[in-house]
Amino acid sequence: MTGRVLLLDAAPGELLGRELDRLLGHGLDVTLNLRRVADPAATRAAWAGRLSFTDLDPFDKSVLRDAVRDGGRGFDALKSRAGVPLRAGFLTAATDRALDRPLRVIGRAGAGTDHVDLAAAARLGVTVTHTPGSNADAVAEFALGRILALTRRLVDLNTACHKGCWTAPPPARGLSELTLGVVGLGRIGRALAVRAAALGARVLGWSRNPARIAGVEQLDSLERLLAASDVLSLHLPLTPGTRGLLGPRELALLRPGALLVNTARGGLVDEHALAAALRDPAHPLAGAAVDTFEHEHAAFASPLSGLPNALLTPHVAGMTHGAVEQAALRCADHLAALLAGRPEGVPVARA
Repeated sequence: MTGRVLLLDAAPGELLGRELDRLLGHGLDVTLNLRRVADPAATRAAWAGRLSFTDLDPFDKSVLRDAVRDGGRGFDALKSRAGVPLRAGFLTAATDRALDRPLRVIGRAGAGTDHVDLAAAARLGVTVTHTPGSNADAVAEFALGRILALTRRLVDLNTACHKGCWTAPPPARGLSELTLGVVGLGRIGRALAVRAAALGARVLGWSRNPARIAGVEQLDSLERLLAASDVLSLHLPLTPGTRGLLGPRELALLRPGALLVNTARGGLVDEHALAAALRDPAHPLAGAAVDTFEHEHAAFASPLSGLPNALLTPHVAGMTHGAVEQAALRCADHLAALLAGRPEGVPVARA
């Protein structure tokens, strides 16, 4: 065996089998956490003898710390999909040199790595790999769908029709009548910008690393972008420099009637400031579609809950069949390569 791997949260549904086959095909010794598997009993029966099993809540810090130590055996690597927090205390326990197999690699089936303390990982000799771009098209499509849902009032109209109300709202503006501001022009931001421009929207962009994109006019400051956008879509990673990027001052700079879409990370926006803006009929922000939150999963709580002009979804923008499959299989390949001492071409996240 080239390495012992703990799957904290495996690919869902039928993709679980493909992910396990890929990992086992690399000769890895796999332990599968059954907590988020749809049919644990059937999975045990189907894979008995080929891998080991555990059943734990990965968001429980003490449980996760004990699990990764595994009675002193330890794991060479672990794979995460849902953003389980892996902070300094956990990393210290997982890399204890008294373990038979101290942690060497963390694999993230997805692009974001803000759930990992990258500085602590580097200090303790843990390599963190991820799958940038694996869900870019999925998230871009989802963001575009949220924009259409907000601008065309689809949720309100659906609710009214289900109640038997034949409403006649004021005419909506089409995409060709709107200016879309894209914050962050990485893979996802570019994918959204290209799609929106192809549908006739005027697209403005602001990025820390400007790049030429056909049909996108790039502005030199976030403030200018805010003031010029009818719809603002966020596509930045969460870092110390981007946390709280949009607070009360920034939200007040938006155009009257503006809409905000966040499919990136919850910490980019001050949720309390956003909720206050949406409750204030005099505020320029008229509505928001939010897929990512400061607190998620079992800890989910948001001041946006219950606001009629907030369209909320549970961090599912990147959850298409193709995106999840690509992320899972690429992550498996990255883990195997790193554990085998073949880092060439493997993306690594750094602090």
